[in-house]
Amino acid sequence: MSTKLDQLTSWLKERKITEVECLISDLTGIARGKISPTNKFLDEKGMRLPESVLLQTVTGDYLEDDIYYDLLDEADIDMFCRPDENAAFLVPWAIEPTAMVIHDTFDKQGNPIELSPRNILKNILKLYANKGWKPIVAPEMEFYLTKRNSDPDFPLVAPMGRSGRPEVGRQSFSIDAANEFDPLFEDVYDWCEIQGLDLDTLIHEDGPAQMEINFRHGEALHLADQITVFKRTMREAALKHDVAATFMAKPITDQPGSAMHIHQSVVDINTGKNLFSNEDGSMSELFMHHIGGMQKYIPELLPLFAPNVNSFRRFLPDTSAPVNVEWGEENRTVGLRVPEATPQNRRVENRLAGADANPYLVLAASLLCGYMGMVGQVPASAPVTGRGYERRNLRLPVTIESALERMEACEDAKEYLGEKFMRGYVAVKRAEHENYNRVISSWEREFLLLSV
Repeated sequence: MSTKLDQLTSWLKERKITEVECLISDLTGIARGKISPTNKFLDEKGMRLPESVLLQTVTGDYLEDDIYYDLLDEADIDMFCRPDENAAFLVPWAIEPTAMVIHDTFDKQGNPIELSPRNILKNILKLYANKGWKPIVAPEMEFYLTKRNSDPDFPLVAPMGRSGRPEVGRQSFSIDAANEFDPLFEDVYDWCEIQGLDLDTLIHEDGPAQMEINFRHGEALHLADQITVFKRTMREAALKHDVAATFMAKPITDQPGSAMHIHQSVVDINTGKNLFSNEDGSMSELFMHHIGGMQKYIPELLPLFAPNVNSFRRFLPDTSAPVNVEWGEENRTVGLRVPEATPQNRRVENRLAGADANPYLVLAASLLCGYMGMVGQVPASAPVTGRGYERRNLRLPVTIESALERMEACEDAKEYLGEKFMRGYVAVKRAEHENYNRVISSWEREFLLLSV
């Protein structure tokens, strides 16, 4: 057994762990895997799963055979999943001492699986490392607390707080409104501390019972793991307190959507110096090219930032979400905001990603867009001052169908993400959209049933 697995073995034994949840992320971000007794986990040093797990849709369906077998072995073979000792977390809500361990995926020759979201992010980070660069990210996760809802035909509504009343109106940054759910968030913070998650602040956002949790800045892979764990943790804490937590991009009609804002910068891998700033503290050319790359390529890779048909509801007019890739300093009405900061902390905030995005893929995509701008010396547009919502020069695709067509045609991204991943991802999202189109909506029943 390797030294790394020795460390993981010691970690599990010190905490008297009796059960291990062995996880990988599928394309949607759903945690899939096996639950194993600790002794068996240590004996096997990993697990095997069918490759097909990575091509499941959000409904659990699979692709048509001609696409499916073009991307995967016809024998439906297994992939080999190895635990990452740096991605082991306790499960505080479990009855027995339990850990969840995130795994990496390989084929039988030991090659990383091309369809694995975690491998995709690791590949992008290697691109940076080969240049002597290191990305630093700080995600912000928005989500709604709602009354528990067992019937998908019924709209979601705000839950009861401590006062016994549901929240009404918009309570942006309200301390009292956030305190309505104090017992829930006390559990969240306790559990996240036990898990070693780097949470920073809790904010009440615009919508009723809409919250935002900010993470401290750090390395992209570790933070993608933390977001994966946090989403599970938040849902479990909500259920304990008889409410639900949802990371849908647009869960409630006429209310703001939920985003995953990504603050990102790039430092010298040896010195730690922020490469976005010149010696005199001004914005560097690399910084402007990083923004230029994001402006050029985010519209081409939008399905990685907005992966579901619901994601695009967040971009409708008058929804308070930016709908373009314009940039500006201290400007929240554009897609790419540059917050006021010291030269060492200079960064760009990508405000376009939805909270429903796969954390591995959205961080990979956001960093890749910036990387392609830096190596290709892509110029940035002039910054926007004032209101940017109506700016139409750098608009995003408005439907998931048009976004998938643009992603499919993006040859520059295929070079880095791989043709197999691009084809697989687009095929899965098209299959999901076809399933969506089969469902008759409440709008159709309300306005067409007796009128046409």
